[in-house]
Amino acid sequence: MLDNVAVVLAAGQGVRMKSRIPKVLHRICGREMIGIVVDAVRAAGFQTTVVVARESNGIHRILGDTVNYAVQDVQLGTGHALLQAADLLPATGNILVLNGDVPLLEPATLAALTREHLTQGAVATITTATLDAPGDLGRVVRDRSGRVSAIVEKAADDDAARCIREVNVGLYCFDASWLWENLRALTPSASGEIYITDLVAAAALQGRRVAAMPIDRPDQIVGVNTRSELSRAEAVMRQRINEQLMMSGAAITDPATTYVDQGVSIGMDTTIYPNTHITGPSTVGEGCEIGPNTIVDASVIGNRCRVEASVVRGANLEDGVTVGPFAHLRQGTHLQAEVSIGSHAEIKASRLGRRTRSGHFCYIGDAQIGADVNIGAGTVTCNYDGLEKHHTRIEDGALIGSGSMLVAPIRIGARASTGAGAVVTRDVPPDALAVGVPARLRPCRLPHKGSEGGAPAR
Repeated sequence: MLDNVAVVLAAGQGVRMKSRIPKVLHRICGREMIGIVVDAVRAAGFQTTVVVARESNGIHRILGDTVNYAVQDVQLGTGHALLQAADLLPATGNILVLNGDVPLLEPATLAALTREHLTQGAVATITTATLDAPGDLGRVVRDRSGRVSAIVEKAADDDAARCIREVNVGLYCFDASWLWENLRALTPSASGEIYITDLVAAAALQGRRVAAMPIDRPDQIVGVNTRSELSRAEAVMRQRINEQLMMSGAAITDPATTYVDQGVSIGMDTTIYPNTHITGPSTVGEGCEIGPNTIVDASVIGNRCRVEASVVRGANLEDGVTVGPFAHLRQGTHLQAEVSIGSHAEIKASRLGRRTRSGHFCYIGDAQIGADVNIGAGTVTCNYDGLEKHHTRIEDGALIGSGSMLVAPIRIGARASTGAGAVVTRDVPPDALAVGVPARLRPCRLPHKGSEGGAPAR
């Protein structure tokens, strides 16, 4: 049995990314690369140590106390980075080593490598892939009998190496007792760096066995050193996510233009239309229609909802809600069942009761609205006085006429009405009618017609 110990090398700054953000903190489908790699290692059953740079608060923020940390103060190569973790790792057994910038490796591949390492009885086992265009990846050199004898990193300087199509993936398993003795004995390169790959040649010279496990899916080996490679990795991850969602019963009409983050949940028989982004820790229920041209971020959407060409951020939609087109639901919005929000409406930090309707061209902010309320076109809750935000309360069954300005703090009673264009600055009692500028109370209340326009002024 393996000791189930892994080391993730994540101290590099990634200068080719041209970014102030450390390379492993760049996101792929909503998740930082280092988080993706550690998640895969953990899913394969390994206890994990991460080698980080001295200034690594971002990595600590992402991983917290779920891993052990070793610090590489000066970046002197992958071998030097691994040495910094020696005191945290066992002196015997076997150790899995991988880079923090290869985010597409899957748990099954990590587990397969460890099994191969045990089966072969090797001191080192590497993972390889055969590519038509190997680029700058390290080439795997084999002797006449086919045994691995070295990894050549600078193929551009070696005509023979340039012809080799088998490359090193950057995923290794080592016999720990052999590893530590030989890693400390490696000679630094001309640049002063120590490389893990030099261990392969060291083992071959000793006559020790180096095994190689070919990887059957090259999409797993995409390493991220540039913005272009980051984009490639995200495209692969996005395809994986969409395929998994479709296998689980969601319908995605155009996967190439559908962008779903890791960790998003989408129910059966929900249809996602093109150019839709579902990000953050979002949940979408069953039987919904989302999109086209829609953003859902950090939101919960119930069953049988329809959201068209709208932005939903930090909102909660219960079952049977319809939104859009061109609506904006902001942080803290909660729409109860069967609420209908029409075009060009914006709602912020507000709760709308069952079957309430806001047709179009409205702003509702910091409001508590009851059930069966009809909000006419152009209504605005005037919640900000220049210094503070104030609350609006509209009770069950109220009818708010088109163009009403509700100057908060204010309360509109149950079954009350406001006339079209009313500027309401005082509370309206239940069953009353407020009309005019500023609004005046009338003793009677007009019957609801089911119209979005609301009651006329008179």
